[in-house]
Amino acid sequence: MTITVQPKAYDVSREGGVLLPFQKRWIEDASPVKLAEKSRQIGFTWTEAADDVLTAGRADGRDCWYVGYNKDMAEEFIHDCAGWAETFSLAAGDVEEFLFQDDDEKKAIQTYRIRFDSGHRITALSSRPSSMRGKRGRVTLDEAAFMEDLPGMIKAAMALLMWGGEVRIISTHNGDESYFNEIVKQVRAGKLPYSLHRIAFDDAIQEGLYRRVCLKLDEEWSEDGEKAWRDKIVAMYGDDAEEELFVVPKSSAGNYFPSALIESCMDPSIPVLRYQRKPAFAQLSELARQKDCADWCEENLLPLLEAMPRGYRCWLGEDFGRTSNLTVIAPAQESERLVYRMPFVVELANIPFKQQEQVLFTVIDHLPRFMGGALDARGNGQYLAEVAMQRYGESRIAQVMASDSFYREAFPKYKAAYEDREILVPRHNEFLADHRAVQQVKGVPKIPDTYKPKTIDGVQRHGDAAIAGLMLWHAVKNISGGETEYESVSKRMMETKGAW
Repeated sequence: MTITVQPKAYDVSREGGVLLPFQKRWIEDASPVKLAEKSRQIGFTWTEAADDVLTAGRADGRDCWYVGYNKDMAEEFIHDCAGWAETFSLAAGDVEEFLFQDDDEKKAIQTYRIRFDSGHRITALSSRPSSMRGKRGRVTLDEAAFMEDLPGMIKAAMALLMWGGEVRIISTHNGDESYFNEIVKQVRAGKLPYSLHRIAFDDAIQEGLYRRVCLKLDEEWSEDGEKAWRDKIVAMYGDDAEEELFVVPKSSAGNYFPSALIESCMDPSIPVLRYQRKPAFAQLSELARQKDCADWCEENLLPLLEAMPRGYRCWLGEDFGRTSNLTVIAPAQESERLVYRMPFVVELANIPFKQQEQVLFTVIDHLPRFMGGALDARGNGQYLAEVAMQRYGESRIAQVMASDSFYREAFPKYKAAYEDREILVPRHNEFLADHRAVQQVKGVPKIPDTYKPKTIDGVQRHGDAAIAGLMLWHAVKNISGGETEYESVSKRMMETKGAW
């Protein structure tokens, strides 16, 4: 017996022409449990075969168990493993075809196995929970969304973790009501401590998928050829392309936040404050605007801020608007029971940049134990986010350039805050309406581009309170910049306003 390469020392990254970046990321992720929601036909199962061979082929490795939803998948996977064993120069036996005894079915099931001289093996199993009994090592559930009893399979697979095992769950989507999609959503919401990889068709193309196709077919790559190939594949899938290629579960349209969910976390004692001025306000002198704003803050904001308990930490979220939409500022304070209550919500309508800064600084300066905030830094909002960062520090102010990837990751966590009753918000019809404006757009929760802003009391709204709440929760979960002393600009303005 001779093993010419020890796979423990084998660096997949040196095989730049073999594995694409998303494939390398999957292999390099050593999480005990990891999920992949993926496009079809991007070489993901082939990648898992490589990882299993590297694991089973070394002396200090482990057995690997593969579960697909049909016999053809099992056979193809084991033959992929045999090919990788040869590539890695690992001593392995021939692919074995054998009968696996399923006690629950009371029958033998034909399946496949490959043994390594390391003493470990890779075995394909049936997609029944009973097949996992007594196993140790790594288990891979492939195209998991299509398994008849995925909850049972996952429950059985998790037992392997007790002995240092690993679980890999890989699938394209099979509808937004599938158990697989529910697991994905729970991971995004932070309810399950699993690693999550998302690889859509265009992501794979961008990282070299079509170049790999050209290499295999001995064809020359070109940008035009790549576009034509991509369009051809998409056209072949037709109406199923969104789910099969672009990782969007079917029937994923509709309101993201049920009204009852938001209402269950509403507190009628929380006020919504509106600071609104006519367009001519911007033409007043700077001192006149400062004094007007200071008066409004002193009358409306300071009593609420000073009434807040002093011993508990605070965070803040903000969505920016100048003339077309509102700016909404949403602070929250942590309680002993880890419930985050908004003491108030501030809406700014047609307020100049400098007075928005003045209001924001007044709020933050007086929040007890201010830990950090996330501010909308898109477009004109970049000004307010930047001056806040300069004043309070980059460790405490996140300047968020919101994108689909941000919404995809952040909204499930924010929604989970309502589901778990971790947040208290104003009982206010427009606060609710803003959250009802959030829709699933190609699998991404956000305010749709086609959404027509709602005008109330001459003010145009565009889901602003929902985005401010999202930013707040992002700050709660990601920012703990610490407490520092700083001069209160708003206090100085209050003390000198009599001279204006």
